[in-house]
Amino acid sequence: MKEIIVGKNEAGQRLDKLLKKYLNEAPAGFLYKMLRKKNIVLNGKKAMGNEKLSQGDSIRLYLADETLGRFSSGSDKRCTEGAFPAAKMPIEIIYEDDDLLLLNKPSGMLSQKAEKDDTSVVELVVSYLLGKQEIEEKDLLLFRPSVCNRLDRNTSGMIIAGKSLPGSQAMAQLLKERTLKKYYLCAVKGRITKGQRIQGFLKKDGRKNLVQIIPHQTDFQGDGAPIETEYLPLAWNEKLTLLKVHLITGKSHQIRAHLASIGNPLVGDYKYGDRGFNDGYRTRFGIDSQLLHAYQITFPAIEGACAAVSGKTFTAKLPEKFQRMIRETVWEHGIQEALEVQH
Repeated sequence: MKEIIVGKNEAGQRLDKLLKKYLNEAPAGFLYKMLRKKNIVLNGKKAMGNEKLSQGDSIRLYLADETLGRFSSGSDKRCTEGAFPAAKMPIEIIYEDDDLLLLNKPSGMLSQKAEKDDTSVVELVVSYLLGKQEIEEKDLLLFRPSVCNRLDRNTSGMIIAGKSLPGSQAMAQLLKERTLKKYYLCAVKGRITKGQRIQGFLKKDGRKNLVQIIPHQTDFQGDGAPIETEYLPLAWNEKLTLLKVHLITGKSHQIRAHLASIGNPLVGDYKYGDRGFNDGYRTRFGIDSQLLHAYQITFPAIEGACAAVSGKTFTAKLPEKFQRMIRETVWEHGIQEALEVQH
């Protein structure tokens, strides 16, 4: 017999969801059969599987050790392979509490792994929490800390990671409701002196990892998603502009493709931008990917989980290469003054 006592990170989900994580190799039909036969019980009573779990609940599995071993992956080493074993987080921590981590992701790092051997922000978070002994490897079978928002590999800046299930669920709800305000800084080709809110439709080509922007609904055919992007120029010269962008909808490559579609591609963006223009900044400043930084997040009023960040604003420091380019081009007195224009 195996007993699972529901903890903070397991509470709030359905019983069958938790069982599918714990016995992750078992067919769904097997789990429901064991529930019907009372080989799996909740608080000593027969369960259907749709019960919502509370902290302290007891789940007993009257199954042979051989069966448990066959249907469970054991200690989930997949979560920590290739991760940094040290407790110290190797990237900047902006904020941390019991439910959340806010991190400043560098350009070139994945938010989530794409291939088996990748090391991403997720692996760093798991390794960091293991090193601090806030979680144990066995806990990863039932809840795996992860990122709540994703950034492209070559986009730097603010990443939200959920350390607890309540924290992850609260952030997922804010992102779904679009009440979490996300602001980016980017350098774009061309002179822009007035803020604007632009709309359109985004169509993704997954095979090529490209998106297409259709500006007007009358030109739109097939599948796609409506998008909105708002921007405010902070500094400019005749060749380029530093923009603060409010991402109203958050779709793949939205900022890069949307700004390129109106003739203002990002500096360093070889996928959607101007190669000849980009080459000049690569030679002068070493810019070899898009200058796009998830700069700031403002949380709405929050109750319950994550109430500690209710109404607060957090900022992620710009990469040095980005700062240097702005200092020596559009804002001669330095990046800090450019950012202070808006406050």
